[in-house]
Amino acid sequence: MSEQKHELVLELTMDAPAAKLFRCYSDPKLLQQWFAPKPWTIKSVDNDFRPGGRSSFVMASPEGQEYPNAGIYLEIVPNKKIVTTDAITPDTYEPAGPFMVAEITFEDLGNGKTKYRAVARHWTEETKTQHEQMGFHEGWGQTARQLETLAKTL
Repeated sequence: MSEQKHELVLELTMDAPAAKLFRCYSDPKLLQQWFAPKPWTIKSVDNDFRPGGRSSFVMASPEGQEYPNAGIYLEIVPNKKIVTTDAITPDTYEPAGPFMVAEITFEDLGNGKTKYRAVARHWTEETKTQHEQMGFHEGWGQTARQLETLAKTL
């Protein structure tokens, strides 16, 4: 599937079952271990993993600078799909410069392999370009491989 207007896409075949990859997203203790491209870290996670639930974490740079990220889960299909946005939170329904809707899908390919697809949908070409220049493909690619490595240990 090709990229649509204002989309960035990462698609990989992972050497881990979809259920284990999904678990690494849904369990805050596991999420904290892989969700930031090293040497960055996830300092804290406060997620309510259900549609309409809070998606909240704090990313920290190697120098210790903190970057809070808040949003909401829009859709969750166990072992298949996770959709979030930072446009709103469970507490704030007034968008304050939303950046994207993220859609992660897991397609079971058999033999313990999964087609992993991450799509970042932006409201404008400007925010898409900004995200691309921030290192979308490198950063999301690195974290996806960190996810794969962790899932293989479960």
